[in-house]
Amino acid sequence: MRLVFAGTPQVAVPALDALLASQHEVMAVLTRPDARAGRGRHEVGSPVAQRAAEAGLETLKPAKASDPALAERLRELAPDCCPVVAYGGLVPRTLLDVPALGWVNLHFSLLPAWRGAAPVQHAILHGDDLTGATVFTLEEGLDTGPVLSVMTEPIRPRDTSGELLDRLATAGAGLLVATLDALGRGELTAQAQPAEGVSLAPKVTVADALVDWSTPAFHVDRQVRACTPAPGAWTTWAGDRLGLGPVEPAGPADLAPAEVGVGRRDVLVGTGDRQAVRLGEVRPAGRRPLAAADWARGVRGLDGGTLG
Repeated sequence: MRLVFAGTPQVAVPALDALLASQHEVMAVLTRPDARAGRGRHEVGSPVAQRAAEAGLETLKPAKASDPALAERLRELAPDCCPVVAYGGLVPRTLLDVPALGWVNLHFSLLPAWRGAAPVQHAILHGDDLTGATVFTLEEGLDTGPVLSVMTEPIRPRDTSGELLDRLATAGAGLLVATLDALGRGELTAQAQPAEGVSLAPKVTVADALVDWSTPAFHVDRQVRACTPAPGAWTTWAGDRLGLGPVEPAGPADLAPAEVGVGRRDVLVGTGDRQAVRLGEVRPAGRRPLAAADWARGVRGLDGGTLG
């Protein structure tokens, strides 16, 4: 089939690579506009744009997907189907109607669970044991289209969102190609999503990543893993921001919520259920990440102090 691929972040690159290696023809890529990044604040193309440039593909970067010029160019390309992985914007009806076989979206959850921008983060945050990926036909609603194929993936006890998303991106790329193969052969019938089991996964913000030490230890653990690597869990010490890598539940401790206990080899913090968590890597403001025990040796008054 002739394809125009839509995607933006690094998590979409494995799917683009799989499509480039498949029997299908990727004619162009649709991605979000270049954004300023780095110390020099230079404009940088998205990971998908960079991969498309390496492959010599035409790259479409409209400020808005509703741009009439985009619809005109898409009609000129005349794709059979438009596969989508984390494009980052809603696709309007003017574009949805262009390809004969529609837009096919790879979403990293078992729909209808966790519709939205951050399905993996919310699955970890809420303690799910199982997740997966769903390929469905895109429509104007938020991840509401009929399902074409599904795969499952267990959530490991110490998974961060980054680790889980990497596995889903790799396995999901294969699922997407297999789905397009079957769709091209006319072997798939889309199934409507069930009305029960709907949950929403809005974007996780920096404010959401501020650790609430009054919650139980298991929740603190999930919150930090869900926010690793992005947007990055954090707390404060002495008025300055302190980034947190994954923590580890450490059992009962005589520490009040947010109270710090410094040992010879570890740093514990109390939580809302009188269970402590052990800090792993921390990132003080303006410094590189380092082990919590190494950081603690250079901080006065930390033992018995309070975070947040």
